[in-house]
Amino acid sequence: MANNGKRRTPLVADKRYAKPQKTTKKATGGKQRPPRRPRRGKRAAPRRRLPLILALPLGLIRWVLRIFLRLGMVTAVVAAIGIAAAVFYTASTIPPMSKLVDGRAKGSVTMLDRYGDTYAWRGNQFAGIVTADTVSDHLKNAVVATEDRRFYRHFGVSPRGIASAIRINLAEGRGPLSGHGGSTITQQTAKLLCLGNPYDPNSGMTEAEYEADCRRSSLARKAKEAIYALALETKLSKDEILTIYLNRAYFGGGSYGAEAASQRYYGKSAANISPGEAATLAGLLTAPSTYAPTANMDRSWSRALTVIKLMEQQGYLTAAEAQAARANPAQLSEAAQREAGGYFADWVMGEGPSFLTRDTTEDVIIRTTFDPAIQAAAEEALLKVFEEKVADDSEAQAAIVVMSADGAVRAMVGGRQTKVSGAFNRATQAMRQTGSAFKPFVYAAALDLGWSYDDTIVDEPITIDVPGSGPWSPQNYTRKFYGPVTLTTALKNSLNIPAIKLSEDVGRENVRTVASYFGIESDLAAGPALALGVSETTLLQMTGAFAGIQNGGSAVEPYGLVELSLLGDEQPLMEQEGGIGKRVIQENANRQLVYMMHQVIESGSGQRARLEGREAAGKTGTTQSARDAWFVGFTADYVAGVWMGYDDNTPLTGVTGGGLPAEIWRETMTRVHADLEPRPLPMIRPEREPVVAQDAQPEPFDPANIFNGGNRRPREDSLIGVIQNILGIN
Repeated sequence: MANNGKRRTPLVADKRYAKPQKTTKKATGGKQRPPRRPRRGKRAAPRRRLPLILALPLGLIRWVLRIFLRLGMVTAVVAAIGIAAAVFYTASTIPPMSKLVDGRAKGSVTMLDRYGDTYAWRGNQFAGIVTADTVSDHLKNAVVATEDRRFYRHFGVSPRGIASAIRINLAEGRGPLSGHGGSTITQQTAKLLCLGNPYDPNSGMTEAEYEADCRRSSLARKAKEAIYALALETKLSKDEILTIYLNRAYFGGGSYGAEAASQRYYGKSAANISPGEAATLAGLLTAPSTYAPTANMDRSWSRALTVIKLMEQQGYLTAAEAQAARANPAQLSEAAQREAGGYFADWVMGEGPSFLTRDTTEDVIIRTTFDPAIQAAAEEALLKVFEEKVADDSEAQAAIVVMSADGAVRAMVGGRQTKVSGAFNRATQAMRQTGSAFKPFVYAAALDLGWSYDDTIVDEPITIDVPGSGPWSPQNYTRKFYGPVTLTTALKNSLNIPAIKLSEDVGRENVRTVASYFGIESDLAAGPALALGVSETTLLQMTGAFAGIQNGGSAVEPYGLVELSLLGDEQPLMEQEGGIGKRVIQENANRQLVYMMHQVIESGSGQRARLEGREAAGKTGTTQSARDAWFVGFTADYVAGVWMGYDDNTPLTGVTGGGLPAEIWRETMTRVHADLEPRPLPMIRPEREPVVAQDAQPEPFDPANIFNGGNRRPREDSLIGVIQNILGIN
């Protein structure tokens, strides 16, 4: 083919061979690296291709997983940032530790007896701040061993503990968040702080509802609790968190904080308690009311033994120390062991101003008239009579009040269960008919109007026309009539007819006046049955009224509060010096009445109340169908009242005021006066007991001549006479 002068086109075949490549020599000698030999072995298996019907779903799944993994990582990062922000923000809102240790919404009331010793506590007790450094190491170790063994190693939340708690709850058939919580001490502290939300009395919630809300379990609540716990760990040290916990935790018996609990149960500082005492207190944290040693000592110590075992296992106690603790059970202090004066303390709390007692936000100290020895005497007397004279299955109740002549209440038993708090108090709350125990006020009015202890009155059948009710023909308890009798005989044998005739003669209004002035504040009956004690009143009022007779005829206001002051203050806010008021009846009339009531015990219906070698006076009382039985009486030193009956008004079987109540009274007063020298009663002392003279002509009873003043004109110097002169009654 002609070239036509142009460059020759290269043959296609030349392109089949690659151009020789230039080689470069290494600087180390110029030697060329020998070619790499192919590795011997199995030939790589060709990659298998899945069928399209499988490859597509698997590929989609891988793609979705990659998306979720990336989203999860992003979410985790965002959540971590959010949690960190929430933790640091929450930590910034937490106040200093010193402001977190006392979380009580109410204050405390500590009651001292007449000698200045503590005998009862009310309200929320807080005896002062303890720290993780000042509290006993035994208590600190016992709490950590029992509540959170990894407290000093975790960061506020224990995932292992939560997982374990959920597993236990599910195994026991509960919900995952019900029962065991797996909470660390830090989380429990967060609960005690209510996640930083203090109680607001104006919120419409009670304090109990507020606390229940703080402790409720839910997923959202647990999340908030965890954040707050982490914030606490960020803001405070471990020992500071433990300090808050030891001061805010409830230990039963109204005690908030370790110091209050130690003082409450052992009468000593929390810095000085033994391993056994520390184990008992730590054991209370699980269930304070259940394991309180004052509620059940055996159950409390059984829980303490578990705590001692945990302390030994975790190295807080040596084997020898643990064995010594087991061999020496914790012993309650004398005051805690007695748990005396529950009814009395409740009464004082109710009688004092509410803002300083029931609703106090301060820590209050109340000195009272309470006498532990007299209280023990009353409780022992009640127990003895019921054990010896009352059937085991009987549900009959009894109450006792003992006071001094000025109305200072020394002891109070409001029911057969004596170791109680907040129980129904039959001495102050039960309104019961008094029966013949009311009769001394009828005779007091008559004596003050001019009757005499040896005057004669006829015990005979009578009929009184009661407006609106028709004729009324009362009977004596014996269904007999005894003719002419002296007032002394009528009272000592508790005859009904003479009491009614006297009441009608002197005027029912005068009887009501005398009774009310002596302290019977309840509504008194308007009809002639007034004289038979159909009106209702309390044992405390009746005992106080008899104290007025004992002290010479002056009114008495029963009281238990002597002095009230705030903790740390030297000057009291309130003081009470005595309860004696104005004179009700003249001294001579009162001395005659005391003599007549003395005969009740010496030879009348109250002989079972007689005290050996000591003068006493009193009156029995039994209501219709024996629904109530009373004995109220006094010596020169003390006044005591006893009531017995059923709460549902079921009639007593074979019981009258001169029976078991008189025996309880005698047993009480015998113990009360064991170390006292006998003193004479303030009464007249005739040479012999008055009897009806053969020629005595008692004044006829005229039911038609009934008005204020009756058949007798009162002495002008008597209280009733003064009142009638003022009212212009002739």
